Amino acid sequence: MSKIEEQLSKKILILDGAMGTMLQEYKFSEEDFRGKRFANWSASLKGNNDLLSITQPDAIAEIHRKYFEAGADIVETNTFSGTSIAMADYKMEELVYELNYESARIAKKVALEVSEAEPSKPRFVAGAMGPTNKTASMSPDVNDPGYRAISFVQLQNAYKEQARALIDGGVDILLVETVFDTLNAKAALFAIDELKEELALDIPVMVSGTITDASGRTLSGQTAEAFLISVSHIPLLSIGFNCALGAKQLTPHLEAIARITDFGVSAYPNAGLPNAFGEYDQSANQMAAQVKEYLDKALVNILGGCCGTTPEHIKAIAKVARDYSPRKINRKNQIQSI
Repeated sequence: MSKIEEQLSKKILILDGAMGTMLQEYKFSEEDFRGKRFANWSASLKGNNDLLSITQPDAIAEIHRKYFEAGADIVETNTFSGTSIAMADYKMEELVYELNYESARIAKKVALEVSEAEPSKPRFVAGAMGPTNKTASMSPDVNDPGYRAISFVQLQNAYKEQARALIDGGVDILLVETVFDTLNAKAALFAIDELKEELALDIPVMVSGTITDASGRTLSGQTAEAFLISVSHIPLLSIGFNCALGAKQLTPHLEAIARITDFGVSAYPNAGLPNAFGEYDQSANQMAAQVKEYLDKALVNILGGCCGTTPEHIKAIAKVARDYSPRKINRKNQIQSI
């Protein structure tokens, strides 16, 4: 049993909140994104948040520290778009290893510093592996349903490069998140499995999908139960959902998987639904009140926030979760079923 699995059996672990929401507060300019090193880069770099791990590392470290201080047990690396596929938009495919390695190193350094100050509460780093900006299951061309903008092998290779750098940088967990296409996630999981064998390393893996709207399905058309079944052939630390929906809207989908899986269950919803301007208005206390339903129903093992959430939201969620025991995980059954 890994250290994080041990902690997971004792309490509900708190995940951090949104990195992008926090970075918006810095109001970084194009010049800030570029820094001295990329001052003459041929493409626009503003909006490439992953790059800030190189050009604005102090800001990234500060955000991680704020989330730990708010009560997070786990922070995610600043690598949501850290694949060669996503970085192609900025002509930065060659920087993928460095971006992921530096992001992991920064987060791990902060985690160790905070853990040393409070040894009774170990902190962990999850290597964030986002969905990329392409889908393997669906055609982006309405006139050519059979066309695919990306292949399984291309996704596998890109994810393997990212995962290797995250592991080298010191992450404790790999988190395949915001999954809208399960085939993309399968490519990531296949790459991770291959890498674990090559490195003789048994690093825990989390998977988090996205229910896109009121239909109760992922973008590629799967229900919560179907999504769970699609990835359950691989031993996971946890499975759950994040993004797209607020805490209230996510409840039935968590119920659907919590009753049939022996994995841990995670949830990090948005701070409500976006308003007409695409902003999130739900306060920390409002979100914590909604998340309490997960706790009353014993649905989750890992709990945090996605778009619109801040350290204030995480602090309120951690305070509520403190009084609850985690959902029971039957690891024995899980091992027998694999």
